[in-house]
Amino acid sequence: MRARLDGFQETRFLGPDGDRLIGAPVPLPRNWMGEKRLAHMAAAAIVEAFDAVPEARGRTALILCLAEEGRPGRQAPDSQQLLIKIEQIAEIGSPIPTRVVAHGRPSGHVALDAARRLLVSRAAAFVMIVGVDSYLTAQCISHYLERDRLLTKKNSNGFIPGEAAAAILCAPSGGRVRLTGLGLAREKAPIYNEADIPFRGEGMATAYKDAFAGSGCLHSDVTLKMGDLVGETYWFQQTALAMLRTQRERSPVQPIWTLGGSLGNIGAAAVPAMLGWALAAMERGYAPSGPILVEASGDDGACGAAVVAAK
Repeated sequence: MRARLDGFQETRFLGPDGDRLIGAPVPLPRNWMGEKRLAHMAAAAIVEAFDAVPEARGRTALILCLAEEGRPGRQAPDSQQLLIKIEQIAEIGSPIPTRVVAHGRPSGHVALDAARRLLVSRAAAFVMIVGVDSYLTAQCISHYLERDRLLTKKNSNGFIPGEAAAAILCAPSGGRVRLTGLGLAREKAPIYNEADIPFRGEGMATAYKDAFAGSGCLHSDVTLKMGDLVGETYWFQQTALAMLRTQRERSPVQPIWTLGGSLGNIGAAAVPAMLGWALAAMERGYAPSGPILVEASGDDGACGAAVVAAK
């Protein structure tokens, strides 16, 4: 992602013109499908996170971020069965009940709020936030093709369907990246705006304001933005409107790093993936020095924003 490389390739799905659709599948050692595929992807991310902090095993609460409940083509509709498979493959166990957050791309922000509450109450020593999702199913592809939401030769205002799993381990102290502010809100005029309400970006602007208030910084203090912007105009307009509504001071141009350019639309894995990207960028010194704003939003209007900074 730092080199702006991507995982895009032709898929088995056909577009309206008969050409194969471009997607971003995860290469796996076997051609697992459905629930088993998601479980193996999530388990791989969990194991990698635990490898860095082995003492967290058995002391960690798990928060699983999944696709929206009503999304067509949603894999693994039984979240509890998926959890059992993930725990078996990753060989993890914890006496702390697992929580499921099914809000699609902004699930990670909701999970951050839940993780913060668990850590403050000392209900868990660590919290693992895991996001796993896939848009590469026949029903999902058909649904978004019918609504002209996918990127094709005839539609430049669309997204590339992808899949991913990402995991981050949270602790009350000692981490290399610190969450300083968090905002959650809902947009009154989502992308499926049947009531024809004017789109002003108020949902994301509210999430921005709450995140900045919690962090004690201004919009102009942010040196980098990371977003789940998947390629459709609506999401870029939302970010631009939120910026116009919250920035009042002059500042250098803030670069925007997007997942869509490398991974396509990866749904519920977006926020954990961006936080991992922020961590790597800070550790390796290629992120600008200063607060980073991480944003995500969903088709139903759910909006989330978080401010993170190096310790």
